[in-house]
Amino acid sequence: MKTNAGKAQQAYLSALGTRVREARAKRGMSRRILAHDSGVSERYLALLESGGANPSITMLRKIAIAVGYPLAGLVAGHADGSLDFALTPELPDAAPWAQVSAFPGLFELVGAGAASRDRCRRISLIGLRGAGKSTLGRLLAERLGCPFIELNRIVEREYGGDIGEILALGGQAALRRYEHRCLSSVIKEHDNVVVATGGGLVSEPATFALLLEHTYTVWLKASPAEHMARVIEQGDMRPMAENEEAMDDLKAILAAREPSYRMGDAVVDTSGKTVAESLEALAVAVADFLLAAAE
Repeated sequence: MKTNAGKAQQAYLSALGTRVREARAKRGMSRRILAHDSGVSERYLALLESGGANPSITMLRKIAIAVGYPLAGLVAGHADGSLDFALTPELPDAAPWAQVSAFPGLFELVGAGAASRDRCRRISLIGLRGAGKSTLGRLLAERLGCPFIELNRIVEREYGGDIGEILALGGQAALRRYEHRCLSSVIKEHDNVVVATGGGLVSEPATFALLLEHTYTVWLKASPAEHMARVIEQGDMRPMAENEEAMDDLKAILAAREPSYRMGDAVVDTSGKTVAESLEALAVAVADFLLAAAE
């Protein structure tokens, strides 16, 4: 029979495992990718996430660096077990820790009202891969007669290589730095534009705050099964390649990011819809914003 101290320790380790699992899900990292980036074995990560490991602080530091999450937050968490994603020190224009740790408050400040924003006629699309951001974004831009920009393509051009190379050589932190820099440039250069963002952009508070402040943000939503089917159809299984738990990972990523996706201005569910139907739903979702912007 376990003592009270033993039960408390097990409860802590279980909560720690949950925080690690949620942290990598928020970043869109499979366990295999986290193992590669942190140098901690995939088998040990599985044990840790199940609450069955008692890791050293050195090992937790490796994991925290790999997921871009503060070590103190990973170790301590919050009283309610929730996660607040803070910026890594390398990210430019990092908000003060007091602001970032109060994650909801930061976005309440940003979302205080349209009058406090400088959005012009910029529309951005957020959501997981397979939601239709590229297809619908391009069609919407054609309809509106404005440029269409895929932020990932701008990141690749700025870096001089594809997203896979950035992740392989610099990890998630490097990708998020380029993402923030490139989004800032797009906002400065375009007053009238449709932007398709990477699915993980919402995991960086400063970058997501920038997007919310300067664009009308629409979450393109789909069921996990449709996300997976569309990704397979595109021939792109990153970041779930050769992963037997791909669907479980996708569901975990969606669950971890959904609260952030819901911070956008509108939601368009593309599940079970044709491209034409989804485009009409998206056009309706942005119509009032564009009308107000024209006044």
